[in-house]
Amino acid sequence: MPGALEGLLVVAIEQAVAAPMCTLRLADAGARVIKIERPEGDTARHYDAAVQGLSAYFAWLNRSKESAVLDLKSPDGLALAQRLAAHADVVVQNLAPGAAARLGLDAAALTALHPRLIAVDIVGYGGDTPYRDMRAYDMLVQAESGVCAVTGTPETPSKVGVSVADIATGMNAHAAILEALIARGASGRGRAIEIAMFDGMADWMSVPLLHHTEGGRPTARHGLSHASIYPYARYACRDGDVVIAVQHQGEWHRFCEGVLGRPDLTRDDRFADNARRVRNREALDAIIAPRFAALAQGDAIGLLEANAIAWARVSGVADLAGHPALRCLESPTGDGGHFLVPRPAGREPFAPGPVPRLGEHTDRIRAEFAAP
Repeated sequence: MPGALEGLLVVAIEQAVAAPMCTLRLADAGARVIKIERPEGDTARHYDAAVQGLSAYFAWLNRSKESAVLDLKSPDGLALAQRLAAHADVVVQNLAPGAAARLGLDAAALTALHPRLIAVDIVGYGGDTPYRDMRAYDMLVQAESGVCAVTGTPETPSKVGVSVADIATGMNAHAAILEALIARGASGRGRAIEIAMFDGMADWMSVPLLHHTEGGRPTARHGLSHASIYPYARYACRDGDVVIAVQHQGEWHRFCEGVLGRPDLTRDDRFADNARRVRNREALDAIIAPRFAALAQGDAIGLLEANAIAWARVSGVADLAGHPALRCLESPTGDGGHFLVPRPAGREPFAPGPVPRLGEHTDRIRAEFAAP
């Protein structure tokens, strides 16, 4: 069954994570994605060799794409890139600040030449802000946006352990492209789009920001417990930890009566609603922690299940690899090998194309898009 984007041509002047995340989703949906790489290749090709000689990032984000090596600083390479853009439905680029504009490959320049084109500039910070020329990498944007300030333990701010700024940016770009394709179907016109990494993280920070601007209070770091819902935290059992989540009053009553064996707590003014439970979390933990410490993990989970209280184990990466809920697809390496990777959410099983070797398709693409 053909993908929803079958027949669309996407030109990706991309590197690292954010833009490849976006174009991966387009490729998974059937679009033809031509990835333009520098002679030395996408930076992410060289992070490690964990996947049968391939970098884990590159193997994850570049299946089903074609690789063309072009030197965009040479007249020949730039001319071919411009011809590719002229034939494309979508162009995505995440070059360093100002680089695409100097080459005439930024979204504004390309859509001025090709009105049906959807062109996306992925940037660190908005072009109308004083930070527009700042270099932006995932951890830098996590730090600058305040994500690190609300992540970690009370003593130590931390970044999120995966590249959330990059991944969010790619997903935002993917959604914006799909909206633009729908709009083009009605109007016949494309669109120049700017997707800023900082904007994505600022959006994710809306609740801590609203607590600050509207509520006048900071969001503290609480490690593996929730800043504004309680009890929503990790507790140690005799032989392992369990995370519990109590989100509304019905759950609170069931938790007190059926799990803690303390129906009196439902009448305790300190814990009468979520806001008061959050304020009095230390007193509440002093009651909850000993109860779980006396239980085996399996018994604790049984009690939580019996009383319809949400729970989770604190899984490690090895646990994820064997998790019964993990759904994978088999991705080819391009040289006869295969590896398993999580199947994208919302997508039925499919057989992706291989991860391309550097410049594997250059000659074919040069011939196909040769100057008239």
